[in-house]
Amino acid sequence: MGFGVSLILIAVGLILALAVNTNSSAVDIHTVGWIVTIIGAVGLVLSMIFWNSWAGPGYWSSRRRTTYVDEGPPTY
Repeated sequence: MGFGVSLILIAVGLILALAVNTNSSAVDIHTVGWIVTIIGAVGLVLSMIFWNSWAGPGYWSSRRRTTYVDEGPPTY
């Protein structure tokens, strides 16, 4: 789960937990919202912890640069 998915889960969870004013006999919407928010927060923290092991900052700049040398057409 990346940053974007985590932020979306947090936003959806907070909307369910704080902004929805409905009652359901089958599911407690507020509890589901808090659970989704916690899952999103845990995903965000884990994404930040493992950012260095994934292709994080400096991955592309630390690669070895290769150069192509054209030696011209072959001489016979």
